[in-house]
Amino acid sequence: MKEQSSGSPPASHLSFDQFMAVDIRVGRVTSAVLNPRARRPAYVLTIDLGPLGQRTSSAQLTANYRAEELVGRQVVAVCNFPPKNVAGINSEVLVLAAVCPERGTVLLSPDQPVGEGVRIL
Repeated sequence: MKEQSSGSPPASHLSFDQFMAVDIRVGRVTSAVLNPRARRPAYVLTIDLGPLGQRTSSAQLTANYRAEELVGRQVVAVCNFPPKNVAGINSEVLVLAAVCPERGTVLLSPDQPVGEGVRIL
């Protein structure tokens, strides 16, 4: 097995049922504002997940994205982790991104528009 580009070892195997238990969906960012309480610069994102409603996320994306260019963008998020308090924000979903030394944090998104709340399989 090849080593991942980040230098971390490959993750252990999981079953297909375990993968299917992770609820990953497409959402659209409706609001992005800087979180003044974050130790490392981060945005508070409000994300429209269609039938799941609006959810909030804290995301360290300031190096590659301006708040105004995030609004309207589709993102991919894990929706069934328990909420977590991150710098005073109730972060309800985890926005997915590639984190690499060369480019920093790069958001994952569909390459064509899809409906909000569409599940990723």
